[in-house]
Amino acid sequence: MTGHDYCSELEVVAQDDATPGGGLEQVLDLLIEHGFEGMAGAMQVLLNEAMKLERSAVLGAQPYERSDQRRGHANGYKPKTVRTRIGELALAVPQARGVPFYPSSLERGQRSERALKLAIAEMYLQGVSTRKVTAVMEEMCGLDVTSMQVSRAVQALDVELTEWRHRPLGETPYVLLDARYEKVRVAGSVVSCALLVAIGITPDGQRTVLGVSVSLSEAEVHWRDMLADIQARGLHGLRMIVSDDHAGLGAALEARFPGVPWQRCQFHLAKNMLDYVPSSLSQEEASEELRGVFNAPDRVEAERQLARMVDKYADSAPKLAAWLETNIPEGLTVFNFPAKRRRRLRTNNMLERLNRELKRRTRVATLFPNEASLLRLATAVLMETDEEWQTQKRYLSMKTD
Repeated sequence: MTGHDYCSELEVVAQDDATPGGGLEQVLDLLIEHGFEGMAGAMQVLLNEAMKLERSAVLGAQPYERSDQRRGHANGYKPKTVRTRIGELALAVPQARGVPFYPSSLERGQRSERALKLAIAEMYLQGVSTRKVTAVMEEMCGLDVTSMQVSRAVQALDVELTEWRHRPLGETPYVLLDARYEKVRVAGSVVSCALLVAIGITPDGQRTVLGVSVSLSEAEVHWRDMLADIQARGLHGLRMIVSDDHAGLGAALEARFPGVPWQRCQFHLAKNMLDYVPSSLSQEEASEELRGVFNAPDRVEAERQLARMVDKYADSAPKLAAWLETNIPEGLTVFNFPAKRRRRLRTNNMLERLNRELKRRTRVATLFPNEASLLRLATAVLMETDEEWQTQKRYLSMKTD
């Protein structure tokens, strides 16, 4: 008897509604006769029998039994194929009329199936190829997972990530922007792809991820499109934008958020200044003087100390003096806001930390096959971060002085 014939014989046993559980002896006889080859068929029969018994318990009556306790009626069977470690099981799922019913054993199976899909999606996010995913899942679960199943799992994940990226936004007084670059393969060549991230601080002082975008387009167009997206999703009440001086960002901000104050990241300004300090002068001394500007009690004192720096270096380092006079005022916008908020609004450090987490995850992949794969991973990481932020304490005090 072949495995297929054996399973067919067991199915006949399982369909005997008149004697629920009555086929158990026949199942044992067949197992004795066919040994391990009969495991899949035996499990199929046992599950079918268990589901019928559960339906009878829910209905409050056995098949064809007249009973005052009956709460509904049997309504036939629905075929369902379930893939397990021991093979495919052709189940006959009992249906009920007049009372809600679904077998508990299959509910547990559905949870396992969702867990399996999540595992596949997580492996894909970590840069594991489709071929390797199928091999690993077969080793882990004893299942022959096909590339089509992996693709379907990824598609389901993409739907969830896309919905999150397009979710509506609300009032957001402060927005922080940053960009980083990842290697992506395009038309046989490896190119740098810009990954833009926007985070915000809500009126109650909580952090939130506003958006993420991946593109090979020129800087200004990419920034403008991303800013337009968060606007279209309802972002309003913007009081200040914090970022480094990224290429094309200034023009994009002027186009999308004209008149909104811009705070240039003081941390990056301090690093950029070192490129203009000649070797004949002390970088430590210049850095200490700039910290004095940034740590001033108010804008008037900051501008006074900045003017003193410019005068000091006008003769010994004219390029440094010119750079200070042109660029440092862009880092003083934060003085227009309450002192208790300045420390966390004067730099992009919060977003820098988030970028380090992104880098920790993206370096596993090393090289992305396309823009979509980079966007998928970045969105998943940012979505997890945003969920964590919602449960943490307030990041910024929003009480007025």
